[in-house]
Amino acid sequence: MSERRGRRPAKAGGLRVAVHRDVRLGGAELVPDIDRTDAWLLFVDGVPQSGVDLADPSYLEFEYIRRIGHVVDLAFPAGAPVHALHLGGGALTLPRYIAVTRPGSRQLVAELDDELTTLVRERLPLPAGHRIRVRAADAFDVVSSVRPGSYDLVISDVFAGAVTPPRLTTAEFAALTARALRPGGVFAVNVAAGPPLEAARSAVATVRSIYEETCMIAEASLLKGRRRGNLVVIGSFAGLPLAALERACASDPFPARVVSGDDLRRFVAGAPAVTEATVINNTPASDETSPQPTNW
Repeated sequence: MSERRGRRPAKAGGLRVAVHRDVRLGGAELVPDIDRTDAWLLFVDGVPQSGVDLADPSYLEFEYIRRIGHVVDLAFPAGAPVHALHLGGGALTLPRYIAVTRPGSRQLVAELDDELTTLVRERLPLPAGHRIRVRAADAFDVVSSVRPGSYDLVISDVFAGAVTPPRLTTAEFAALTARALRPGGVFAVNVAAGPPLEAARSAVATVRSIYEETCMIAEASLLKGRRRGNLVVIGSFAGLPLAALERACASDPFPARVVSGDDLRRFVAGAPAVTEATVINNTPASDETSPQPTNW
């Protein structure tokens, strides 16, 4: 479970009631956030997935999502529109964030569960003037089909239960995300990590095998193998704003480290990159039939 940010006292308001609905890939629940007047939390099969504040879409509830927000803020000129591809949709938290912090941004979201998307759009309306399209399709198929060099930003946050579908963990998949990016574009992926950290090390090694510039963002306790959590891996073929990113992540309510260069090489030392060949015989179900709750 992801850490949640510091609380803002809720104001007096009308009664809000949780909404339960069976969607295509599980049981979805929208629950009022009692600490924020206009905020809601999305659960899928009891697992917290997303936090949305309708009054302030720039508020990011979960810490790892906030870290991806820092990347978006710092990797591109402030306020400038971006063309973003989101693999995994959930409550559309990051698309909302980009829509209000970078007006005019064009965004495509791949979310397999069309019934979940319907619930979210009914109960959590998108910001006025947004340019967000949601495609009810498999994430791998969408990133395979987009025009090469057409996106500034690709964000991947797709899970089957607590595990990313295997074909979305491979070097071949990372290469498809790189193909979708314009020069100077950025890839960000959420990785569930440890302990043990072997799978996380391989996940980072896989991104490094494709992208020339790579860093990861995680809390120190996670990197020491003391607990489970989320780490964010960032890849690009241009320089990343490492110093600014370090300052932003260090000032968060749950401070995180930005690991790059020699420190990152030591973290992945000996870890093999994941390829399609290494997962093809270990996939229990296809991506089309596995549930894909996400954390946005």
